[in-house]
Amino acid sequence: MVNPDLHAFWQKTLSDWQESGVSGAAFCKQQSLSYHRFVYWRRKLNGSTNIKKALPSGFARAAPVPKGQAKDGLTVSLPGGVSITGLHAGNIELLGMVLRQL
Repeated sequence: MVNPDLHAFWQKTLSDWQESGVSGAAFCKQQSLSYHRFVYWRRKLNGSTNIKKALPSGFARAAPVPKGQAKDGLTVSLPGGVSITGLHAGNIELLGMVLRQL
């Protein structure tokens, strides 16, 4: 059973965080709160609704290519439908040069 005072405290804290516009980690540091406890209560009280959407992590989704559809070398698909195909150890520097221009 959850202590009603604790429940109310975290509801108010999460509301204050949402209004602050800062990350959860920064908010916890400012308020001297345990970030792990903050995350626990955020999930417990809000689930996946009513919380700010997380910023993109910077990671891209990778998926295997079914057998028979694989082409020689690596294929990189960029947003907007642009694909760079045929990359391998001999020309991988080309990918870096292209991505730096984007």
